[in-house]
Amino acid sequence: MNFRVILLVILIFASYLNAFAYSPVVFSKESNGKYIGKNISILKDPTRTLSFEQIVQMGNKFVDSNQDVPNLGVDGSNNWIRFSVKNVCDIDDLVINLSQVGIDEVVFYWVHNGKVDSLNADARISRKKFEFHHQFYLFEVPVKKGEQVECYLKLFNHTQLSAPISIHSPESLFDTLLQSDIFSAIYIGLMLSMILYNIFLYFSTRESHYFTYVNYIFWVVVAQLAILGLLEPLLAIESTWIKSRLLTLTGALSGLAAIFFVKSFLQTKEESPRFNKLLNIFIGGYLIAIGLLLAGIITPAYKMVNIVAGGGSTIVLVLAFRLSREKYRQTKYFLFAWCIFLISVLVYVLKDFNVLPYNFFTLRSIQVGSVIEAILLSFALGDKINVYRKEKEESQSKALKILLDNERLIREQNVMLEQKVEERTRELTESNESLQTTLTHLKETQSQLVEAEKMASLGQLTAGVAHEINNPINFVTSNVAPLRRDIDMIWEAIKEFESLALNAELSFEEKSTWIQKYKHELDMDYLKTEVEFLLKGMHEGASRTAEIVKSLRVFSRVDEDTLKFADINEGVESTMVILNSLVKDKIKVSKSYGDIPFVECYAGKLNQVFLNILSNAIYAIDKKFSEDYGGELQITTGLYEDGNSIFIKIADNGIGIPEDIKNRIFEPFFTTKDVGEGTGLGMSIAYNTVDKHNGKILIESEVGEGTTFIIVIPIKQTV
Repeated sequence: MNFRVILLVILIFASYLNAFAYSPVVFSKESNGKYIGKNISILKDPTRTLSFEQIVQMGNKFVDSNQDVPNLGVDGSNNWIRFSVKNVCDIDDLVINLSQVGIDEVVFYWVHNGKVDSLNADARISRKKFEFHHQFYLFEVPVKKGEQVECYLKLFNHTQLSAPISIHSPESLFDTLLQSDIFSAIYIGLMLSMILYNIFLYFSTRESHYFTYVNYIFWVVVAQLAILGLLEPLLAIESTWIKSRLLTLTGALSGLAAIFFVKSFLQTKEESPRFNKLLNIFIGGYLIAIGLLLAGIITPAYKMVNIVAGGGSTIVLVLAFRLSREKYRQTKYFLFAWCIFLISVLVYVLKDFNVLPYNFFTLRSIQVGSVIEAILLSFALGDKINVYRKEKEESQSKALKILLDNERLIREQNVMLEQKVEERTRELTESNESLQTTLTHLKETQSQLVEAEKMASLGQLTAGVAHEINNPINFVTSNVAPLRRDIDMIWEAIKEFESLALNAELSFEEKSTWIQKYKHELDMDYLKTEVEFLLKGMHEGASRTAEIVKSLRVFSRVDEDTLKFADINEGVESTMVILNSLVKDKIKVSKSYGDIPFVECYAGKLNQVFLNILSNAIYAIDKKFSEDYGGELQITTGLYEDGNSIFIKIADNGIGIPEDIKNRIFEPFFTTKDVGEGTGLGMSIAYNTVDKHNGKILIESEVGEGTTFIIVIPIKQTV
């Protein structure tokens, strides 16, 4: 005989023996639909590895239940439930109803007439075999009158697990399920009506409170549909991954929606910042729970959602009590609604722990409480909006009164204003004439000051040119007297040679001897060398004078009022020639002229800019080094980085410009020079000239180290 068949027979026999060890459920018309929790026994398998055969062998380890609806808790164990049913009615088929929904794993076993059979509710086999399709776990057991069947249920869930087991005839089951479904339909209808009504109010008023309220009620409905087991069939959810997380996820989302509604309705950010921060912490708790849920840590996530929900509800209750005492009438509606909802939750929880009886009301308490809460919160929102409107009307009334008062005051003031306007017009006319006279005087003064600056520059230019020309001219005049003396000696020698040539008495040898002697007396070789030296010096002096005159002509630019293309390098060099007398030998000048194109500009005006900036650079060097050596002046030209402009960089190692006055050096009449050394208009004129060329002046300076001016001029001027 096959060993497995023998073992199965033994197990069936043992099950019959165990059946007599505890009292069976006697099914009659009186017990139809009643919970049988006190007639069952429970065995927990923490390892979740025991098979049905092993469970049957451990019959003596089952613990009898003393609750109508056993609370199996959340401990991650497989929960084995055992009970026997004896049929004393004329009904041949009984239905075992496990009216808990959303259980992760449900397997039903029964032993009848020595035969073991099973149904796996996860595969929904029972729905195909039984004519009642429902979210409850329904198992049809064929047992005739007088027969007895032993039943086992294997239950596992990641969340709170209860075992509301009842036995029905098909007719009574239909009534029970119909009653449950009618209540669910009424609940869903009421909540949907609240949602649609408040959506209409939101689009009518555009009040954000209605939006957060609709969002909150929506997620409450979703969470309750998950609790009722209606969400899976509505959304046609088949994934076991989603099913195992659905209840916890919808609970967390409804909790988040509740907190956002509380923050909006009670205005916690403005009215109670500390409570607002606490609510933010609970939001973080819900988000962490959702993260754990998505990571597959389901049971801790479920417990965390319950803890956060309990703590958050308490905080909201405390906040509502406080605000209702202070100034918010509509907060009393909120407080009443919240209290009713919390009481309904408490009733639901106490039912699971058998403090309250497990009946239709306690089972549906949360749905009843959420409907009442939704209605009261809708009233609270309506009252809140009415308060807003009343405050707005009062504000508008006050504003209208103020406007009327202002209108009266304006009429009274208009008469006075007209009189004052006439007086002020007369005064302004007189002031205008005075200001016009002053403006004319200022323009004349401005013109005089600009002319004064020009005269100062002209004086500086004249002094420099005079000094530069004086040196080569002095060299020429100092060579005239020696040259005249040498030429007189040459003329005297020529006369002597003529008289000697005409003397016929002397022989050729005597004449030759006399000439050599005369040349020796005159030192003719030295005379020749001296004449050449004097002529060369006079030539250099004349050339230097011509160069200075040319530089002066380049600098002055008689066509300065006309835009023309000019050589900027030539203009800078001519300016340096003019200023050569100020540079002297104690300042080292470094020039690096780049290969730049001719620039369209007012050449004479730009030369004036170079003169002003170079003069200031030399002044700064003199202030630092006085008569000592060490001063350096660097002049660099080249193409600017944009490729469309050229730059002239003038750098000195003088005293530098302090940071606090760097931004003022282009102001008219601002100067750091001593009285009598400057008018304060030079840099202002330079800035305006460069700006007229659509250019710019950049400054880099450090006190004690020196200053660098970078003048940027476009190559071609745009109209």
